[in-house]
Amino acid sequence: MSDKYTVARLTKDNEHFEVLVKSQKALDYRNGKIAAITEAIATETIFSDANKGTRVAEEQLRKAFGTTDPLKIADIILKKGTLQLTTEQRRKMVEDKRKQIIDFISRQAVDPKTNLPHPPLRIENAMEQIHYPIDPYKPVEEQAKDIVKLLRPILPLKIEQISVGIHIPAEYSARAYGAIKTFGTIKREEWRGDGSWYGIMEMPAGSYASFLNKLGEATKGSGEAKIVT
Repeated sequence: MSDKYTVARLTKDNEHFEVLVKSQKALDYRNGKIAAITEAIATETIFSDANKGTRVAEEQLRKAFGTTDPLKIADIILKKGTLQLTTEQRRKMVEDKRKQIIDFISRQAVDPKTNLPHPPLRIENAMEQIHYPIDPYKPVEEQAKDIVKLLRPILPLKIEQISVGIHIPAEYSARAYGAIKTFGTIKREEWRGDGSWYGIMEMPAGSYASFLNKLGEATKGSGEAKIVT
C-alpha cells in the first residue's frame, strides 16, 4: 500500500473482509468529517485479501452482512473495523491523543500538597520519563488512569472531585449557565424568583481554577462560587 491508498479490514465469524480505501479520506469518513462513503473508498470490491486481490463471494457477504451491497458493507468495515494508518497519520493521531491525555490529567488531577493542578508542561515532561505507549484508538480517560498510576512515583497526583456552590445574578444567568455547565455535573439547581440561578456542581478539583475564570468572565465578576461539603 502507498501513502495514498490503504486497507480497512473487519473480521466477522472468523472471515476476513477488506476494502481498499483512500488513506486520508477514509480517516475523515471514520471521524465523521465527510459523509459520502464513495469519497473514501478506492473500489467497490470487497476482498478477503486486498493485497492479493482475492474477492469475497456474494454468498459469504450475504451471510456475514445480510446484504451484497458493497457500499453498505464498506461503511460497516470502515466504521467498525480496523483502518491501516500511514506512518504520518499514526504519528499525528498519537500526538493528538497525547495532548488530549495531558489536558485531561491537568484538569482532573491536582498536586496533593497544594491541591492545585500541575501545569501541562510538567505533566508532559513526567510522561516522557515513563515511556507509556500512546494508543491512538484507546479512550483518553482509560489511558490517563493508567498513566496517572505510573506517574505517581515521580509526580504527586491526586484525582479528586469537589462540590461547588454557585450563584449567578439574573442579569447573566442564561448566558453564564451555558458557559459553565460543561465543567462538571449539576447535582442540584434552582431558578429563583428574581431570575438568578443557584446550583451545586460536582467537578474535578483540577478544573476549579479554570471554572472560576470562566464564571468571572461570563458574569463580569458578579458570579459567586465556593467549595461546599
